[in-house]
Amino acid sequence: MNYQLKLEEILKENKDKTPTLLLHSCCAPCSSYVLEYLTNFFQITILFYNPNISSEKEYLKRLNELKRLVKEMPHSNKIEIVEGRYDNKEFLEISKGLEDLKEGGERCFKCYRLRQEEAAKYAKENNFDYFTTTLSISPHKNAEKLNEIGKELSEIYQVSYLYADFKKKGGYQRSIELSKKYDLYRQDFCGCIYSKRDRELEKKEKEKN
Repeated sequence: MNYQLKLEEILKENKDKTPTLLLHSCCAPCSSYVLEYLTNFFQITILFYNPNISSEKEYLKRLNELKRLVKEMPHSNKIEIVEGRYDNKEFLEISKGLEDLKEGGERCFKCYRLRQEEAAKYAKENNFDYFTTTLSISPHKNAEKLNEIGKELSEIYQVSYLYADFKKKGGYQRSIELSKKYDLYRQDFCGCIYSKRDRELEKKEKEKN
């Protein structure tokens, strides 16, 4: 499936409406383009739920940058932020036995589902028209898997999933431009202790060479 075309189809279907969207956000840089793109079409509430983040200090840093972005960035419809709970044990529990895998594998897929399921639950409980996640904007994230999980959760919780691959149409590049414009903190690892470990190893290897 071409997820960008699917998204555009959904936008056309709702051209005379302003549906509500529960948007799971991983960080401000990834949210920047998504918010710029979707704010004309939806009444957006952001859910910041990321128990994968390695420390509370890092978690709060990313959350505060997201709040600043929403405050400073112009948008045609009001954007609200819901702060999810932060409990790194939730992520560590689903990662058991998968600690040594490289980024982009089964551990990451479980992490996608953990966060997307929280969004689906919240969207259902609070009567949102759609839910989705900013994660697909990253070139390091598997958009096909994210949308596959979103479809499954949509059927389980009976709330519509907004299919997307936000890196398309120059989305990722635009997020870099917006990050520079708003001077956003751009982390160099996904968030979890394992991605941080792998990034530090990569840096050491580069230093050797």
